This record gives sequence, C-alpha cells and structure tokens, in this order.
Amino acid sequence: MDMFSHISEHEQVVFCNDPSTGLKAIIAIHNTTLGPALGGCRMRPYASFEEALFDVLRLSKGMTYKCAAADVDFGGGKAVIIGDPSKDKNPEMFRSFGQFVDSLNGRFYTGTDMGTTPEDFVHAIKETNCIVGVPETYGGSGDSSVPTSLGVIYGIQATNEAAFGSKELSGKTYSIQGLGKVGMKVAERLLSEGCELFVYDINHQAVESLAEKAKCFDGKVKAVSEAELYQAPADVFVPCALGGIINDDTIEVLKVKAIAGSANNQLLETKHGDLLFEKGILYAPDYIVNAGGLIQVADELYGPNKDRVLQKTATIYSSLLEIYRYSESYGIPTSKAADKFCEARMEARKKRSSFFSHSKRPKWDIRN
Repeated sequence: MDMFSHISEHEQVVFCNDPSTGLKAIIAIHNTTLGPALGGCRMRPYASFEEALFDVLRLSKGMTYKCAAADVDFGGGKAVIIGDPSKDKNPEMFRSFGQFVDSLNGRFYTGTDMGTTPEDFVHAIKETNCIVGVPETYGGSGDSSVPTSLGVIYGIQATNEAAFGSKELSGKTYSIQGLGKVGMKVAERLLSEGCELFVYDINHQAVESLAEKAKCFDGKVKAVSEAELYQAPADVFVPCALGGIINDDTIEVLKVKAIAGSANNQLLETKHGDLLFEKGILYAPDYIVNAGGLIQVADELYGPNKDRVLQKTATIYSSLLEIYRYSESYGIPTSKAADKFCEARMEARKKRSSFFSHSKRPKWDIRN
C-alpha cells in the first residue's frame, strides 16, 4: 500500500498501538481550516487494517463538510478502534486511547460513535480534556441522539417541502433502515404523525418493540427484509444505519421519491449522487441532515446549553432548503451543491480562523 497516496487529502493520520490494553486505533485529521478536528470514535471488528483505514479516512473527510455545513468552528476528524465492542473493551483501553488523543495537543476532539458509549469515554477523560459527549453527570451534554433525531425530522420536513410541496410529515410512507438510538426516535415521531412505515433492523427485538409502540398511534409498521426495504413502495427512504447503502444495486431498485436519513456516507461513491439526480430521486446530503449530534457536542465545549443546541439544530431545515434551491438553480445533484456550499464557507473563513489559536478553544477539565 502506498500510504501517502491514500492519505493525500488528510493533514495527519495517527496509528495508536498499545498491546498491554489491546488498543489498536487510527485517528485521522482531515482538515483544520475552521478549527481543531472534531469527530467521534467508533469501534468495529474490522476484517483488515486496510478496511479500518478506508473507513476512518472517509468518515473524517465527511466530518469536515459536516462541520462546515453546521457552521461550527471545528474541522473534520474521526477515530476508529479495531475490535469487537461486545468483548474487547476494557477501561484501560480507553484511558490509553485518551493518552493518544491528548498527545495531539488539542488538534482533535472526540467522543462516542458506533460501537462505543459515553460511559467508555468517562475513562478517557481521566487522560485528556479533548473528549465530548460524556454523560451529564460528568459535565457533558448528555444523549446526542436527541438532537440528531430531531435534525433528521427537520431534514425530512425540508425534503417533503421540496419534493411534495408541503413539509408535513403525515400523509407519506417511509422506509426506515436501522432502529438504533436515532432511527427509533425518528420512527416514533413519524408514527405519532400517523405515518405508515416499512422498517428493517438486524436487531429483530427493535423491530418488535416499534411494532408494539405503533399500537399507541394511528401509524402502521410493516417489518421487511433488507432486500425488500430497498424495493418498498414508500415515498421517502430514511437510512439510519451503516453507510454505502446508496450504490449501483440499490439505486436500480429504489422506488422512493426522496432520501433523508442519519446514516453517514450514504453514497458509496460520488457518482451515486449523480445517478440519484438523473433518476429524479431527491437526496438530502447526509452530513447536513445528521448534524444535530455534532451541534450538541461542539456546543458542549462552550458549556452545555440545551436551548442553544435545539435552536441551532432547527437551522438544518433552512440549510437543506438552500441546498435544494442551489441544486435546482444550477442543475447539479444535491450532493455536489452541498459540497460547493461547504467549500465556499471554508474558503471564506480561512482568513478569520487563522487569527485564533487552537489552544485557545474553550474546554472543560473534569480533573479540576
């Protein structure tokens, strides 16, 4: 592997190895134009080092655009820990990880992501101040899935406005992939509006739980297989699980008129945004729709304030409408319109951001 060709778009990639704790991790810092890098740390039993590197590079680049779109003073970064979160975790591993994060001297802030929990990072904050999204009892802002799911609802409303002429959630059918902390909250809100849902999750208990909750609402839930989900006769596809699910195979069978969900990196390749545009499927760029959690953890570093977070999360609706208008005006896919929007913002902020040292960014210290 020609390593430098793989990381050519990134400022820094750090490989973390601590045999005594079993820690094998990669930290990727993509771009710090707007401020220190910010991005979660996920833990997965990657099949190979190459797979882990590919994932962290894609995710960290996505965070750069997400931070720009959300208008927070942070750049893009991400971390991955190679291992099975169900059996390989231990407190010392996360203390060790915290030491590696701290060695970057404020260039990278991180917290929970897929496969990790806020409680894991209670151990990491004993070694570094550069942790966000810890439990409220430790000075954090709490469950980030709340603003994330709310942001997805705003994203669906903006998408409905652009695709169907009304932001109303009711009267539409939705296919939801993934009923985790975010997907479940989104599904429950849609059910409360009387919507019909097609749902799939690898966790059958989550599907059964949602079906039971549906009895309290006018909405309906139909459990389907993953293959059936892509072909479901829904109006809007709401992906809330893994990325890369918008690809050659799925685009060919999708029957929806729009896509708006929380999953990161939904497009397997850039060309798939073009293909959606050509097929007439309105795509809500994922890093705009799922920015609610980022808004919360970025805000946390200035002192947790839920009202401020909710107010800023509401701007996802107007930001997405602006992207849709830009896409329509210039006849380009929404994925490219969003990228251009973010790149223009980063270019405009270059001079302003350079006046502030990363070391002066606000932060709290649990050890004081």
